[in-house]
Formats: sequence, structure tokens, C-alpha cells
Amino acid sequence: QVQLVESGGGLVQAGGSLRLSCVASGTIISPNIMGWYRQAPGQQRDLVARMHSGGSTNYADFVKDRFTISRDNAKNTVYLQMNSLKPEDTAAYYCNLWRGVDRNYWGQGTQVTVSS
Repeated sequence: QVQLVESGGGLVQAGGSLRLSCVASGTIISPNIMGWYRQAPGQQRDLVARMHSGGSTNYADFVKDRFTISRDNAKNTVYLQMNSLKPEDTAAYYCNLWRGVDRNYWGQGTQVTVSS
């Protein structure tokens, strides 16, 4: 089993920055993909950014040039640096580790609230 624990969420004014962290523990098999998704109330959960253990990345169009994903494979940790935050970025942010359809794990989520 894999456990994911997020941290770093909070309340920030528009234009501000936050850095999310997610530490994975348990039986972690590489290669894998770690990433961040977000879900606002009444909305579906959307991909924000993800990063393969080999280094390739994918970003949602709505965060390009504002958010940066990185990871430390030795520490089984993935980060999301969020700059130029907007009120529409307000959501619960979930960490994900994917290693296959039967090895897809989620964290409990961390709330990000951006005030205007």
C-alpha cells in the first residue's frame, strides 16, 4: 500500500504564491507518475500537473507559466510551486501516485483558497 500526505495549502491573496508538498510512503514502485489534481465544489477533479519519475511533465493549460511541478525521487516527494494565484485556483488539491490501473493512489487533499 501507498500513503500520500499533502501539506502547504492555505489562504492567499490573488497574485500570491504557495508551495504544496506531497510525501509518499509505503511500497513505491518505479517508474511511476506523481501529480496534482484539483477539485472545486460541484466540479470534477481535474489534472493540474504531473511528473514521471524519469522527468517528463504535463501541465493543464490553465496553469502553464504559473505553476511548476518538481519531485525528489530519493524522498518520494512531489512539489507544486504555484505563483500568480487567481481566485479561480481556489480548490482542494489532491496528490496522486499512479503506477497502473490497480496502483492508483490519492492523498486526502489540501485546501487552497485565493481571495480577490
